[in-house]
Amino acid sequence: MTWGAGAAAIVDHSSDLNSGDLNQIDPRPVLIVTGLVQEARIAAGPGMIVICSSSDPQQLRALLATLDSSTFRGVISFGVAGGLDPSLKSGDVVVATEVLAGDTRFLAGLALNEEVIASAALRRRRVIRGGLAGVEQVIAATACKAALHSETGAAAVDMESHIAAAYAAKAGIPFAALRVISDPASRALPALAKSAIKPNGDIDLRKILRGVARNPRTLRALVSTGIDFNRALRSLRGCRGFISGGEGLAAANA
Repeated sequence: MTWGAGAAAIVDHSSDLNSGDLNQIDPRPVLIVTGLVQEARIAAGPGMIVICSSSDPQQLRALLATLDSSTFRGVISFGVAGGLDPSLKSGDVVVATEVLAGDTRFLAGLALNEEVIASAALRRRRVIRGGLAGVEQVIAATACKAALHSETGAAAVDMESHIAAAYAAKAGIPFAALRVISDPASRALPALAKSAIKPNGDIDLRKILRGVARNPRTLRALVSTGIDFNRALRSLRGCRGFISGGEGLAAANA
């Protein structure tokens, strides 16, 4: 089932629970927060309710305000992110230890032991534990990424995790975040890529093609960005098992 709240969508897979899932101590679904429709499709599965913000923080807040937090047993922010740590490459995975937004700090938990991490087999992609920076606008320039990394020490940045963490903290339910690097710290995100998100969270290919036609010099940067993004999505698919059932959730504290 899909519900609309503005242009955002909720995909309800809680009815997919099998008889084994119904025997869990807490049968409530886990709320998965994503920014793009590609992330939402990867996350979707039994015991999950997935929402997509279309990379719009205000839209995400409005959507969350319509949901009854008591119906969820936890919240997971899941998707791609911009790299802040210069050592991370596209496709590398960040399991959040905390989410930083201004002066606010939310602790996050996702219990992944070394055996689970080693079994991920993400084609030599790194899986690290580190902080996430939450922002209201896309951080595109490499200088801005470097400044945010210096200020926060965070490994990556996204526009959903801090909002999801605040929602979980207010409700007193567990929170976790798992993000895959798309654009690394050394790569600037092209302006055209930033503006090509449709209201439903999908990529507006026509807008990209029109932009390239007007300014062919943007093509090389867009191709590099596309390669990074597809690599990140492949890694994200490999991480899907990390969030299954939400067993690794731990409480978040502001």
